[in-house]
Amino acid sequence: MVVPGSPSVAGAAPGREALLAALDHSLGMLTLTPDGIVVDVNDKLLGMFGYARADLLGQSHTLLCDPGDPTCGDALANVTHTRRSHSGQVRRRRRDGSPIWLDATYNPVIDDEGKLAFVIKLAIDVSAHVERQAADDARLHLLSLGVDETDNAVLITDAQGDVCYVNAGFTRMFGYAANEVIGQSANVPAGETPVGEFADGASAVDVKDALANYLVSARDGRSCHSEVLVRTAQRQPLWVSVVTNPILDANGQLINAVVLFTDITQSKIQEVLQHKALAAMVRDAPLVEVLTLICRELEQIAPEVVASVVRVDAEGRLRPQAGPSLPAQYHKCIDGLAIGPNVGTCGTAAFQARPVIVTDIAHDPRWADFRDMAAEFGLAASWAMPIIANDGRVLGVLGFYYRTPRGPDALHERLVDVCVHLCKLAFERDESRTRIRQLAFSDNLTGLPNRSMLGVLAAQAIASAAELNARMAVIFIDLDRFKQVNDSLGHQAGDALLRTIAQRLRRSLRGADIVARLSGDEFVAMLTECDPERLDIALERMRSALRAPCQIDGVTLAPSGSFGISLYPNHGKAFDILLQRADMAMYQAKMTSPGSVRFYHEDMNLHAQERLELETAMRDALHQGKLQLFYQPQIDLSDDSVYGAEALTRWTHPQYGDVSPSRFISLAEECGLIGELGTWTLRESCRQLADWRQRGVGIGNVSVNLSPTNFHDHNLPRTIADALADHDLPPSCLAIEITESVLMDHNPSTLRIIEEVHGMGVRLSMDDFGTGYSSLGYLRRLPVSELKLDRSFVHDIARDETVRALTNAIISIGRNLHLTVVAEGVEDEAQRALLVAQGYRVAQGYLFAPALSAVDLECWLERWSTRPPSPSPRLS
Repeated sequence: MVVPGSPSVAGAAPGREALLAALDHSLGMLTLTPDGIVVDVNDKLLGMFGYARADLLGQSHTLLCDPGDPTCGDALANVTHTRRSHSGQVRRRRRDGSPIWLDATYNPVIDDEGKLAFVIKLAIDVSAHVERQAADDARLHLLSLGVDETDNAVLITDAQGDVCYVNAGFTRMFGYAANEVIGQSANVPAGETPVGEFADGASAVDVKDALANYLVSARDGRSCHSEVLVRTAQRQPLWVSVVTNPILDANGQLINAVVLFTDITQSKIQEVLQHKALAAMVRDAPLVEVLTLICRELEQIAPEVVASVVRVDAEGRLRPQAGPSLPAQYHKCIDGLAIGPNVGTCGTAAFQARPVIVTDIAHDPRWADFRDMAAEFGLAASWAMPIIANDGRVLGVLGFYYRTPRGPDALHERLVDVCVHLCKLAFERDESRTRIRQLAFSDNLTGLPNRSMLGVLAAQAIASAAELNARMAVIFIDLDRFKQVNDSLGHQAGDALLRTIAQRLRRSLRGADIVARLSGDEFVAMLTECDPERLDIALERMRSALRAPCQIDGVTLAPSGSFGISLYPNHGKAFDILLQRADMAMYQAKMTSPGSVRFYHEDMNLHAQERLELETAMRDALHQGKLQLFYQPQIDLSDDSVYGAEALTRWTHPQYGDVSPSRFISLAEECGLIGELGTWTLRESCRQLADWRQRGVGIGNVSVNLSPTNFHDHNLPRTIADALADHDLPPSCLAIEITESVLMDHNPSTLRIIEEVHGMGVRLSMDDFGTGYSSLGYLRRLPVSELKLDRSFVHDIARDETVRALTNAIISIGRNLHLTVVAEGVEDEAQRALLVAQGYRVAQGYLFAPALSAVDLECWLERWSTRPPSPSPRLS
């Protein structure tokens, strides 16, 4: 058989090949994955069990076990856990259902990375030997009487019930010397009152008294097996399994009785103590309750022990958890002690992460600072065992205290083995529950309470405020321009900013106050016991903390937030109402003056209702074709011909009338409709332009305004291309107007989208040119073919010499960069004349025409073509 991943037999050296072949013919070999799946098997083992190879490969090794055998996986689990070989005799089942006994060795195979790769089982069929052994058990038992060093205690009586032999194991187990027992009658009735209570309530009896009941069965020729709790000579409780076998002569008369005692204290401790502790964990008992139960059960088994459990917190300080027999004052004295090399027994064990035994507290240097405290509470000796997590952290310490100077005995060591494991399970279960609560009630990004936890904390705070007749404030905070950070610098930068804001808000509030993250860039703070002065101070601290510049991915940001405030009990007594009204106030702050603060007012309910109705109406208008495009003509000033037209979205609602573009476009941005609105504008503009061109209407091209959000859509170039292709339009007839906020976008994908749109042949126009501080820098690297002079310059050009100087500079920039410059907002002949004189070629404004519907624009074109010649000077 070849172990997966090992050299083949064919490739081995001749001597090794012969050895492997010999092993393969003499030993059954089975290769298992760590979870027990058969990956290889040799012919020898197949012959033992009567299976074909295909029957076993890929199957669980339990196929070879008796279905009712609960120990089937013990050996594999032992190897998997310890990564050491394990040998033993196991009972298995052949294919025909008959039993087979094997002497088996399970060997771990570790890969190059130190991980358990396979487990190889080597087996010999010892069924015949086991059958013979069963037949010879009686003879072997008599022979084993001479084995004096067995761990079991052996006692033999004569026919009259007098003890005639005890082995050394009896002395070791029960503490009685042979001469104290031999010659004594075991037939005396149990005369002493049982003392002590074991964990399940069983009474402990003297070992001599326990014998009488078993010898009755022996005299009747019957074997007897039982489990009993006995007292040793030192009056220590001990669970033993007792087997009494009669030895009869040929006439069936009793010759001897052989009594075999096996110490089962460890298994009983696990069975009783572990059962109770695990049952408490299963019913979800609190950590302190589980640890207290462990201490109480432990003290019942070993009454000379005073048990305690302390936790080690994240700062390395001791936190008492359980110690039912220790005074509360003792717990208070050690609570908060920092662990260290000389901090009593528990503090030292936690610091060193290893057991510490102090047999005499009064003279041990580790207790120098705490000796008086120990004496006050009657503690003379102690033993501490650290409770260590799988990752190496010290979770806590299990402590044994004694009233007299001494060290632990064998029973105490057994108890510690079980109890440390149980305490570890309890601590890790509590950590898991805490982690689950954190996941359920904390925001993963910032660590702040999430919406669910906020509701719980708020309910508690409101109940306390109602009881104390106190006032509270609920503050709804929404970051300004956060979407721009996310879109420009990426989501990682946005996450970093949110973490920064969360830390700043947390530090700016008192410990009793609450701050939580709702979602996105929305935070909520609750100020408890808040008077007006306290509210003013807290608001100033939060706003100052928010506004402080911060470095995110090498970019300096100056964040700010809009604040909305509702007051308890003035604006409501239920948290949901207070939160909703704080949200309304925040929205008003954001709409009127981003970065400002607004208190809730009753009128805001009406405004919120109107906004919701307007948002619903806009969705309907967009989906049902109730929006309309108007077009404002652009005039070539050199010959008064029509240069093109700018498409402008208009919305007239039956109830709200003409809704201003500034209102519904910002609303579309907020509610996520802006992308859909931009797509509709593109398609409708192209449809109308194609219709005009087909009918010979004198509009050769159209410009369309798109929101900065549209340039975050990777499908924008495809959307534009489809709109042109659907109406058979050349790309040059379409201009896309972009604002400076698009140009300032740091997101690399935005610039790529702009380049891709330009590469299609679509013209790009920079809108509102001259109003920003960075436009000139972007002209060096962006494919802009047109500038639009902002209307604020045109408005003041006739009466402000500085403005005229600026407009003259802008037309010079356009001329030198070979860019068309379109002057917006031309309203009178004086403005037109000055623009013409400075060299402006294209203009639009009320002097020529307002924005018109498609039908009205066609009528205007007819009138424009028959108008008298303009008196203004012509461009050369």
